[in-house]
Formats: sequence, C-alpha cells, structure tokens
Amino acid sequence: MSDNLIKAEERMLKAIENLESNLKTIRTGRASSQILERVQVDYYGSMMPINQLSSIQVVEGTQLVVKPYDRSIIKSVGHAIQAANLGLNPQVEADVIRILVPQLTQERREQLAKDAQKYGEEAKVAIRNIRRDANDATKKNKELTEDDRKAELEDSQKLTDDYIKQVEQIVNEKKKEILNV
Repeated sequence: MSDNLIKAEERMLKAIENLESNLKTIRTGRASSQILERVQVDYYGSMMPINQLSSIQVVEGTQLVVKPYDRSIIKSVGHAIQAANLGLNPQVEADVIRILVPQLTQERREQLAKDAQKYGEEAKVAIRNIRRDANDATKKNKELTEDDRKAELEDSQKLTDDYIKQVEQIVNEKKKEILNV
C-alpha cells in the first residue's frame, strides 16, 4: 500500500473514531456519564469540559449525580447541562446536581435514531472526501505508471467501501440500541 493510501486510511480511522464519539453522546434511556461528555462549562471565563470540573456518577441506572470539585460553579454547571439540549432537567442542590434520566418515548427514540443516522451520513461524506483527496493525489503523482495508478485507485475504492460498511454497521447497532425499549 502506498503512503497516499496509508494516510487516507489513518484519516478514515479518525472519521470512524469521531462517529463513535458522536454516537456516545446520544442518550439510549439508560443513565451514562458519557451523555455529558460534550457539555462545556464556563469556568472563570473559559469553556471547559464538565468531566474536568466535576465527578459524574451513575446511581441506580436512572440517575446521574454531578459533583463539581469547586462548589462555587455549581450553578454554571447546572446551566451548562440545561443549555446542552440533551433533554435532561438538572436539579441543583447544595453541593451536587442530580439528573433523572427519563425513559424515552417512542417518538424521541425515533428522533435519536435519525440523529444517529445523520452522524453516520456525515462520517460517510468525510470518508468519501478522504477518498477523493487520495485519488487526486494519485492522479497527480507522475512517478506512477498507468497500471499502478489504476491499481491504487481501485485499492482506494476498496478501502472506502470497507470503511463505509463499518460506518453502516456502527450506526445500525446504535439505532438498534436506541429503538429497543
């Protein structure tokens, strides 16, 4: 495999990792600290991830307890969770924030499945763009013979097909997880 295809494969792997990261933030009806992974809190003027400013625990599988290390930012953390538009309603207490993770309605499950599908489509587009970049580089490489160029373009397409299948498999698993009551 040429350097060009190796670089393309590395970039495609990153696209898959990004997809998995995005899918982790989709709620499936069970409490998980990963739901809050992308929440950013205003901490003295700079935005920081919530998991760096507080401990997040799952209680009884249906509740998250967020305990900020600095009690003075408890309201900021509560506002950040609410502003993240995750469908969660944080209850701020003296030194902790309790978040009841409600059971998802069928309508909400279908919406989340659509969101998962959207993330999958974005990953596919990213992979196809990576293929296009690799193909452009292959076509511009004057050192390759016509046969080598054709073989590399075919390898690029096979690589793309493999990664597209991975994306579809990952998204279908997530959709199944979301839609199971």
